[in-house]
Amino acid sequence: MSQVKEKDTVKIHYTGKLNDGQVFDSSLEREPLEFTLGEGMLIPGFENAVIDMKVNDKKTVEIPVNEAYGDVQEELFHKVEKAQLPQDMEPQVGLGLVSKSEDGKEHQFRIAEVNEDHIVVDGNHPLAGQDLVFDLELVEIK
Repeated sequence: MSQVKEKDTVKIHYTGKLNDGQVFDSSLEREPLEFTLGEGMLIPGFENAVIDMKVNDKKTVEIPVNEAYGDVQEELFHKVEKAQLPQDMEPQVGLGLVSKSEDGKEHQFRIAEVNEDHIVVDGNHPLAGQDLVFDLELVEIK
């Protein structure tokens, strides 16, 4: 039976959890995740965990922050005056926002803090700064 190697396209079911057991994502109620190893579409620790798996293999892997979404970067927090927000917007901590730069590129932010005259937005990935745990089941190697 063949094993997963670099450049293989695979289908895998997964459940992603934080260290406290809280599930943040799972493919179990939908189609398995399909991706090609080595294209950089997934966090490095996830791709590395799939290498050498065989069809129907199951395993649980712990992915440290440096192989996941990295550390929280303070420079990705920005103060935004409330006057710059849409008038009908009621800012709340955790609310997602999208901003377009002058070159048309979209940037995703979450509101980290709401103050009287300004908010603080966080441009870090929501899972930055966290070690992750994944339950994996290899469904197919293409």
